[in-house]
Amino acid sequence: MKLKGEKQESSDSNEGSKGKMTLVLALVALVSAFGSSFQYGYNVSVINSPAPYMQDFYNQTYFNRHEVPMSSGFQTVLWSLTVSMFPLGGFVGSLMVWPLVNNCGRKGTLLINNLFSIGAAILMGTSELAKTFEVIIFSRVIMGIYAGLASNVVPMFLGEISPKNLRGAIGVVPQLFITVGILVAQILGLNSILGNAEGWPVLLGLTGIPSLIQLLILPFFPESPRYLLIQKGNEQQARQALQRLRGWDDVDDEIEEMRQEDRSEREEGQFSVLSLCTFRGLRWQLISIIVMMMGQQLSGINAVFYYADRIFQSAGVDSKNAQYVTVSIGAINVVMTLVAVFIVESLGRRILLLAGFGLCCVSCAVLTLALNLQNTVSWMSYLSIVCVIVYIIGHAIGASPIPFVLITEMFLQSSRPAAFMVGGSVHWLSNFTVGLVFLYMEAGLGPYSFLIFCAICLATIVYIFIVVPETKNKTFMEINKIMAKRNKVEIQEDKEELKDFHTVPRGQAEKKEVSGSEL
Repeated sequence: MKLKGEKQESSDSNEGSKGKMTLVLALVALVSAFGSSFQYGYNVSVINSPAPYMQDFYNQTYFNRHEVPMSSGFQTVLWSLTVSMFPLGGFVGSLMVWPLVNNCGRKGTLLINNLFSIGAAILMGTSELAKTFEVIIFSRVIMGIYAGLASNVVPMFLGEISPKNLRGAIGVVPQLFITVGILVAQILGLNSILGNAEGWPVLLGLTGIPSLIQLLILPFFPESPRYLLIQKGNEQQARQALQRLRGWDDVDDEIEEMRQEDRSEREEGQFSVLSLCTFRGLRWQLISIIVMMMGQQLSGINAVFYYADRIFQSAGVDSKNAQYVTVSIGAINVVMTLVAVFIVESLGRRILLLAGFGLCCVSCAVLTLALNLQNTVSWMSYLSIVCVIVYIIGHAIGASPIPFVLITEMFLQSSRPAAFMVGGSVHWLSNFTVGLVFLYMEAGLGPYSFLIFCAICLATIVYIFIVVPETKNKTFMEINKIMAKRNKVEIQEDKEELKDFHTVPRGQAEKKEVSGSEL
């Protein structure tokens, strides 16, 4: 005997199964991810290679001004600021997500955001000519704000314009471009290319080019149809945008699904962060994104990258060649994220999250053992290399890309901007915390610090296994119903649906409502 929810799912799956990758959809995804997400990755790793030359510039500039050399303590402070201002700016950028996407739209926010990047790129590129290091630190804050907005708005925008059967794959594209950005910065940062005394201002300034490209191309593509219909109430524009994105004229099913979402949310109105945190109907969704974002950043990805050079050197890799090793790790990261794009729709989000965090957990535990024994057992240093590679693979297929996909999927239109603001803030604060605390942790605990990361990965796995549902190939309303059971709330839409799906006998509809409140 079919329940009402199943009836709806079968009709929706017919609609979802015909959602194909059109040229317009592919171009929007590529332009958005290349113009925004790429630069997040690029700026994460761009200052690693030229660090010694930039520090020399700080020293020389200070000496030219004061005619005394800079103290090593002051230099450490300045360099720490240069590194840590980026995640701090990212946190500020996350706080700007909610007002900007609601007032300017998703596409509009990305276009405005490019101005931050282009401005910062010009300042960083000319900093050596202007003989000022303060401008570099200031520009790192601006690039952080840019990355904070980009890391939240791109997944939101792409998640809203994708058909449900491609939402996971397209949702991983921003993370793919983040890894490509990291790799490009590592390659251009090689000593033989731009990672030298003459090349570093160019290396920092190049970040403006993708923004310029996006600023010129993105205006010709459609805005998010969900934003146009649900938030702006403009059905005609929403219909036209959907028709361009889908490549056909019959978009009635999707328009109806959006209307249904709009009706179910009308009573609540737009969520602010405060109302999101206090609303019982979204409690488990909110806890889930906080846990996944903390798990993603506190699982030790920065620490593994930090240790990688040392691990490879202890295995006999020449220190001159260590930078090529870093590039090869970056390449593994890109390849495995690309694999995630192709498998997320077949395997589902849950499996990738559990497998990803599982691989990270095991490799952290084995890495602790290998690092402790590498001086006594000769082949342990090679085991450490394997652990690093396995960890990168685990993070790339699950822990890095999937949490952002799930924020888009677990929240409806009215609460999604506030949810991204919370998730993004947790993401950047955790990133900042790891950067701040890890050096002290490493000094105090040495290799045992990886056991802490192992425990965090394990706790995240347990939470995901118990709480997070599979969202593959489901509409936003279907996912909302699954979470409503977990939150022990009724969904207002049920009465509306009885009108929409009048073919369902009343007894079955009642049975569905009872099952919804049983949990």
